[in-house]
Amino acid sequence: MSPVDRHIAFVRLHNVRDLGGYRADGGTVRWGRLYRADNLAKLHENAADRATFASLRIKTVIDLRYDWEIAASGRMPAFDGVDWRHVSLEHRTYDQAVNDVDVDPVEFFTGKHHELAEDSGAELREVLEIIAAGAPTMFHCKTGKDRTGYVAAITLALLGVSDADVAADYALTNRATSRFVADWTGDPIRWPGYGTAPGESMLRFLADLRDAHGSVATWAAKQGIDDALVTSLRNELVV
Repeated sequence: MSPVDRHIAFVRLHNVRDLGGYRADGGTVRWGRLYRADNLAKLHENAADRATFASLRIKTVIDLRYDWEIAASGRMPAFDGVDWRHVSLEHRTYDQAVNDVDVDPVEFFTGKHHELAEDSGAELREVLEIIAAGAPTMFHCKTGKDRTGYVAAITLALLGVSDADVAADYALTNRATSRFVADWTGDPIRWPGYGTAPGESMLRFLADLRDAHGSVATWAAKQGIDDALVTSLRNELVV
């Protein structure tokens, strides 16, 4: 599928897309069932964006941000029939904007994927249980890049999507990088890697999981994501 096919245009949201269409074990990931996004609190800022969101008929939203992020910028607007769930995924805060200019983006983001894998097994399991329960679901963090990208990557990998497609999906966020930079309101960004999503970092991360555990599914089982949950995900998301 081309990048244009899965991106959904919003005014204030920059990184919303459908995870459907990827070839998976036993078929193809369903369109219109699972979406990834950046901060849905920005829906408060634009009526057209709220109408676009409503048109997707989302039933469940999973907010992956920290409590303090929600306190600072708010949560998404209330929509009739939409269940908002909060699962704070990350345990180690960082500010990529202030990285030294010579920090390698691939090495940096590979390390961040590993931190999430090391720290957030219980939270990931909770997120996947919500997704497997059914109904169109959207999950998001602040930019829809790192925490959101990690959840998307593990979900797709467990569905049997190839590493190449998983990494390509992660890298689609690069289409939004310039908009993230334009929206930045803090001290001047000094790291050229800010807001990027190098596909190579995801490829390395997935390869590392396989080297250490034999497969992504074996690693996931150690996080409590058992065969029954993976089967439920596949039943819900693969056609």
